[in-house]
Amino acid sequence: MLIATNERGHVVKRPSTPAVGTMLANLGRGNAYLILDRVEEEQPGSWYIQVLLRDNNSYQLEYRDGSPQLHFWTRTISQEKVLAALLGWAGGKPDWREGFMWKSIAELFDASCETPRPSVVPRPSGATESP
Repeated sequence: MLIATNERGHVVKRPSTPAVGTMLANLGRGNAYLILDRVEEEQPGSWYIQVLLRDNNSYQLEYRDGSPQLHFWTRTISQEKVLAALLGWAGGKPDWREGFMWKSIAELFDASCETPRPSVVPRPSGATESP
């Protein structure tokens, strides 16, 4: 199941394409990030994609494929590219990563546990795991 959450704590279970688009378009001061979590009991680890609207109006996009070693980030100024990545990831499309230069941020995580040293994008309060 997919769950979309923004900085204001608005949560949408099984978000539609228009809902994700609206949540992305509404990012701004006081509501700077959007997280899509994939929650499946049979799939261990943490699976999500998240976007942060930075103060310079660029977007920082991150995804994690289950483990801290598979955590990557990139930046773009294109809201359209971010929306395509979010929807592609949510839909399981194999080419959703294309068009970006991804950098691993696995070094930010302590290998002995799954908690980050510094937080790149804040998680909403009440979240069960940090990025």
